[in-house]
Amino acid sequence: MIATQTRSLKPAEVKKNWVLIDADGLVLGRLATLVANRLRGKHKPQFTPHVDCGDHVVIVNAKKVRVTGAKAEQTVFYWHTGYPGGIKGRTIRERMEGRFPERVIEKAVERMITRGPLGRAQMRNLHVYAGAEHPHAGQQPAALDVAALNRKNSLAVKKAG
Repeated sequence: MIATQTRSLKPAEVKKNWVLIDADGLVLGRLATLVANRLRGKHKPQFTPHVDCGDHVVIVNAKKVRVTGAKAEQTVFYWHTGYPGGIKGRTIRERMEGRFPERVIEKAVERMITRGPLGRAQMRNLHVYAGAEHPHAGQQPAALDVAALNRKNSLAVKKAG
């Protein structure tokens, strides 16, 4: 009888790929879930939970990402300034129309990644840009068509179909 062993990947054996995702018209939560799984490496057969075996993910057109329903006006992100009565909040729409719309995707993915040193290392592999330009052409990222993976991923496909 042959005993099967679970293969644990070592950090030196990890091969990181580069993936390019165009967020134009994609649903925020579905995109964040897919990106979080790619960053952790859960799409690979040699996934090891305690090793950073995920890919580098480049997201362009972050300002064109969509949210479903009334979440754009109803979902409020709060923070505190540290002063008495210093609680502040902004809706998703205000953040998308603000100075850094890419932070909406970054925070959505960050909240799906494990907290700790490994999670911080995996978040360094996420590169989000508000426009269509990115400086990672030298790494030759492979384009990933997220809208084609599931018809619910894109609002444009949903409304047209």
